[in-house]
Amino acid sequence: MSRSTTTLTTPSPSGALGAALTTSCRRHWERPAHVALWACAAVSVLATVGIVAVLAGEAVRFFSAVPVGEFLTGASWSPAGTGEAGTGSFGLLPLLSGTAIVAVGALLVGVPLGLATAIYLAEYAPPRVRALLKPAIELLAGIPTVVIGFFALQVITPHLLRPVFGADRVFVFNGAAGAIAVGIMVTPIIASLSEDALRAVPTSLREAARGLGAGRRFTTLRVVVPAALSGISASVLLALSRAVGETMIVTIAAGSTPVLTADPFRSIQTLTAAIAHTVSGEAASGTTRYQSLFAVGAALFVLTLALNALSTRVVRRYREVYS
Repeated sequence: MSRSTTTLTTPSPSGALGAALTTSCRRHWERPAHVALWACAAVSVLATVGIVAVLAGEAVRFFSAVPVGEFLTGASWSPAGTGEAGTGSFGLLPLLSGTAIVAVGALLVGVPLGLATAIYLAEYAPPRVRALLKPAIELLAGIPTVVIGFFALQVITPHLLRPVFGADRVFVFNGAAGAIAVGIMVTPIIASLSEDALRAVPTSLREAARGLGAGRRFTTLRVVVPAALSGISASVLLALSRAVGETMIVTIAAGSTPVLTADPFRSIQTLTAAIAHTVSGEAASGTTRYQSLFAVGAALFVLTLALNALSTRVVRRYREVYS
C-alpha cells in the first residue's frame, strides 16, 4: 500500500513582491480611469443643464411679452416682421398639427416596413441573407436627410401622390410627402432594434411552441413577437422621437405654411421647420421673434422628453426576464 504525499509550496519573497507591485500599479492606473469616466459623465450632465438653462432663459423673456395661454392655444403662427413691440401671432397649435401629421404618417409607413423586415431577418432569413441584409439596412440610416428630402420632393410628390390622389388636391410641398420620407428614414431604426429584440428571445420558447404543434407563422406572431414586445415598443417610440425632431426632410418636402389642419396633402410647417425658417430670416437678437425660437425649442424639448419618459415606462412595463 503506497502512501501519497502532498507537497505544500509557499510563494517566494520575489513572487509576493511582484504580485504586490502588480496590484499597486493596477490601483495606480484605476484612479485616473475612474476620474476620466466621471468627467465624461459630468460633461454630459452639464451640457444638458446648459441647454435647459439657455432655453429656459430666453423662453421666460418670450413669455413676458406673449402669454403662455396664447402661445399654447393660439391657432395662428406668424412671427414674420415682429419687432420690439411683438406684433406677430405666436400660436403653437399650427406647428403641433404639422408635427403630428408628419410623425403619425411616418409611423404608419415605418412601423409595418420595419417590423416586417425585422421578423423576416430574425425568423425566416437564412444566415447568409441576414448577414447581407442587416448591414445594408443599417446603412440606410446613414443617408443624409437632405437627400431624402429632395427624393420626396422630386419622386414621392410628383410620381406617387399626385397620380394617386390628383394634382389638384396635392400641393407641391405637402405633409404626406414629408411623412413618407421620414417614415423611410426611421424604417432602419425600427428594423434593426426590433430584429435585435426578436433574436434575444430564448430559443426554448420557439422550441416549446413548435413542440406543441404550432407552425412557424403562429410561433412568430403569437410567441416570439409578444415576448419581444418591450424592445419593439422601445424602437417604435425611439423612431417617433426621431420623427418629431427631424428638420431637413420636412423643411424641404412639407413646406413652410403654418396652418392648423388635418389635411396631409397641403403645405404645413412643423416645430423644427419653424425654427429653421425663422433662423434663416432676419431675426434680430432680443426681439420677440428671436425669443420665439427658444420658446418653440423648449416646447420641442418637453415633447421629446415626454416621449423618452414614455419609452422608458413602456420598456419597464412589458419587459420579459428569462432565466
